[in-house]
Amino acid sequence: MRTLKRGIYSAILAVIALVFAILTLLNLAFILVKRGPKKMFYKKKRDEEPACLRDSVYGEHGYLHLEEVRIHYVASGPAEKPLLLLLHGFPESWYSWRHQIKEFSKDYRVVAIDMRGYGDSSKPSGIRRYKLECLVKDVKQIITALGYSSCILVGHDWGGAISWAFAGCYPEMVDKVIIMNSPHARVFKKYLQSHLAQFKKSWYMFFFLVPFLPEIYLSLNDYKPFEVMFKGKKNGVRTDATTTEDVEVYKYLYPNRHAFTGPINYIRAGLFYPSSSWLSQKVTKPVLLIWGCRDLALETGLADCCKEYAYDLKIEYIKDSSHWVQMDHVEKVNSLMKEFITAT
Repeated sequence: MRTLKRGIYSAILAVIALVFAILTLLNLAFILVKRGPKKMFYKKKRDEEPACLRDSVYGEHGYLHLEEVRIHYVASGPAEKPLLLLLHGFPESWYSWRHQIKEFSKDYRVVAIDMRGYGDSSKPSGIRRYKLECLVKDVKQIITALGYSSCILVGHDWGGAISWAFAGCYPEMVDKVIIMNSPHARVFKKYLQSHLAQFKKSWYMFFFLVPFLPEIYLSLNDYKPFEVMFKGKKNGVRTDATTTEDVEVYKYLYPNRHAFTGPINYIRAGLFYPSSSWLSQKVTKPVLLIWGCRDLALETGLADCCKEYAYDLKIEYIKDSSHWVQMDHVEKVNSLMKEFITAT
C-alpha cells in the first residue's frame, strides 16, 4: 500500500511539473522572439571576486571538513563568546547575513556558512544528498567542529526549515532558535495541500522538479532572476538595503548554470523525499519566528500554524517586509534578535 501511495504521489508531482515546464517553455519562447537570442543568452564575464566577499569587516574565512562535505564559513567575534550560527536560504550564501555579522560579533562568535551545494562549500551530486536528514546532520557536525556543544541557531528560508528540524531533534545543542520566513516542513506540506493561494505561490517548486530546464532558466539574460528576486518591485527587498553591487555578489557565486543544481536539489529532495517522522519533533527551546508579510513565496498564515511544533513560540510580523527580511528591515530584525536572545 505504501509503495502504491508513493507511486501515485510521484505521478501527480510529475504531471504538475510537466504543466509548469510547458508554461515556462512558452514564456521563454515569447521572450526569445521579443528580445532575441543574443540578449536572452548573454552572460557577463565575472573573473574577479567582488571585494566585499573578502572584506575583513565580516571576519575570517575558513573550512570545516565534515563526514560528507566541506563547508565554507565566515566567522567574526571572540572565540570564547557563545556561538551564533547563521543558516541561509535559497538561492543565497553567507553574504545574506552581512548585516547581522557586523551587529552581533561584539558579543557572540558569529559564524555564517555556505550550506552544502552553495558558494565555496562542497556540491555533492544526486538529489538524495540534499534530503533534510543530511542537512540536519551537517548542522550537528558544524557545531561540534567549531568547538562548541550548543549554539543560538538562526535560519532563513531553507536555513529556517533546517533549524526547525535540528532544534526538534537535538534540543541539547541549541540554546535559542530564531527563524525568519520559514515554516516547519510539516506545516508547509499541510498548508500547501489545503490552501490554493500557497499552491499558486509554490509554482516554482514544481517547476524545479524538471531536470536541467530550471538551471537554464535561472541563468538566462545574465542571471536576470537574481535582479527580480532581490531588486524587483514585487519580489525584491522593499528598502534600499540591498544594492546592485550586492546582487552582483550572488551572480558571481553562480559561475554557470550547473551551480544552480545543488541549491535546486534542496527543493527537489523536499518534494521527492518527504522528511522522516524523527525530524518532526516539537521544539522545546524558545523560538522566535520573524515573518515579513510581503513574501511572494510564502503565505503569512503559515506562521501561526507553526505553534503546533513549538512549546515556546514568539511570532513577530513585519508588515512591509519582503521574504528577505534580514536584508530588508535590518535595524528592526537586529533589534528583535537582541531582545529575544538576551531575555531570561
